[in-house]
Amino acid sequence: MQDLIAAAEAAADAAGAVIRPLFRSSLLVEAKGDASPVTEADRAAERTIRALLAERFPDHGVIGEEYGEERAGAEFVWVVDPIDGTRAFVTGRPVFGTLIGLMRHGRPVLGLIDQPATGERWIGAAGEGLRFRSPMGGTPHTRRCAALAEAELSCTSHEMFTPAEAPRFARLKQSCRRVTWGGDCYAYGLLALGLVDIVVESDLKPWDWVALAPVVEAAGGAMTDWQGQPLRLDGPGQVIAVGDPALLPEAVALLG
Repeated sequence: MQDLIAAAEAAADAAGAVIRPLFRSSLLVEAKGDASPVTEADRAAERTIRALLAERFPDHGVIGEEYGEERAGAEFVWVVDPIDGTRAFVTGRPVFGTLIGLMRHGRPVLGLIDQPATGERWIGAAGEGLRFRSPMGGTPHTRRCAALAEAELSCTSHEMFTPAEAPRFARLKQSCRRVTWGGDCYAYGLLALGLVDIVVESDLKPWDWVALAPVVEAAGGAMTDWQGQPLRLDGPGQVIAVGDPALLPEAVALLG
């Protein structure tokens, strides 16, 4: 596991070196909403990550947002999103991140969230506690919150819900203390620090959640689909992440 963690960190370091020069750069500002600089940053970062992982683990598979699948049936498969939170990246908000996850036999066993602009990094691995580094501080553990009425809810955008899902999310939202919009992968990192209690989202792709689950679980939380079942690569991408697992039954009931 330590070799796998070291490889994930090296890949994140290399990706950050590609991404940081563009963040809030004149090139990005001058694009005025054009996605081309962001697309190139995405692609270049993913190429860098894939090349490093392939060199260290030539038998491993990889699934990436930009370049698809390679050896996806292997025992070990890396799942990569070079820039999760493109809208945040384009508008200069440091709540995007690089996601590097690893599955073994289809089950997430390692996850890394890296925020290359702020220097924050979360690493969760099966059988280990959460590793967290940040120049801004933070305690790497979720907090107790047994009732939704006291819970801080986070969601990237209401636009991710279908017409059938929206009323179900509204029920949950009304039961929580407060909702904060935006955040993408960064919200899950905040949950792992005990600053957010629940994140509920939909339409997530595997590269959006595989890296997040080990981080949440290593911090003491839980991450499931809207039925409370383990997330699947072929599922609809409906995700519940809770800092206190005691919140899960109530959340599942409201989303049912």
